[in-house]
Amino acid sequence: METIDLLVSLDENYLPQLRVMLYSASLNNPGVNFRVFLLHRGFSTELLSSLSRQLEVLDMELRAVRVDERLFESAPVMKQYPQEMYYRLLAAQLLPEDMDRVLYLDPDILVINPLTPLWCLDMGSKLFAAAAHTGMTELANNVNRLRLGTERDYFNSGVLLIDLARCRAEVNPEEIFSYVSEHAEELLLPDQDILNALYSSRILELDDALWNYDARNFKNYLMRSNGAADMEWVIENTAVLHFCGRAKPWKPHYRHRFGMLYLHYEQLTRRALPELD
Repeated sequence: METIDLLVSLDENYLPQLRVMLYSASLNNPGVNFRVFLLHRGFSTELLSSLSRQLEVLDMELRAVRVDERLFESAPVMKQYPQEMYYRLLAAQLLPEDMDRVLYLDPDILVINPLTPLWCLDMGSKLFAAAAHTGMTELANNVNRLRLGTERDYFNSGVLLIDLARCRAEVNPEEIFSYVSEHAEELLLPDQDILNALYSSRILELDDALWNYDARNFKNYLMRSNGAADMEWVIENTAVLHFCGRAKPWKPHYRHRFGMLYLHYEQLTRRALPELD
């Protein structure tokens, strides 16, 4: 059986969405053994035990990694830039040294097709693999290139395949902390800005229509594919459906096209998994 190592980092408020994301991954990846590495700094033993029991129902193994806050004593943190923003970028320093790669997924995601092609991707000498949400205009990309001093598209950090072995050798925590300290007033999406500003040239670009589909932008994907990427195409081909932005399908008045699909998976998750204690 193939094993895929998933990485998540969140607070307790996002546990319901984490359940839905992991249930969707399990349902649409039969024959895959998932190990779920949770980076956290304060979940109780009782809560972790309850979550572990839930994941056992899905044949998933939870490996909780408590992050020592002292590791980030020199890291600039503030209300809008909490310590957790560093975790995915420093996964190589936080996860076991015998791990070679890990796939980070935001909790506001549905996995609707197999992840194996992404997991097995040859990354060459790159540190990360990620997708950019280019849409129908270059305006946002041009603004971000100018703002961050990069020459590539602005990569989204919600789906991130990480070469842990290379990152251990090449990602310097102090360089990240220093960048945040120097540019704190300029950062809009801190972890994403850091990823792009420091490592843009070391990112292997993924097809966002397959691996990080922005659920808000169905019309954009349809137009840029000359009508090929219709709903049927998405259901058959897209692996990762990402509910980016402030509007979320589990909140009232969500108006985007894939909201009902999310609610369907949410209902399936409630049926399949016991509630958290």
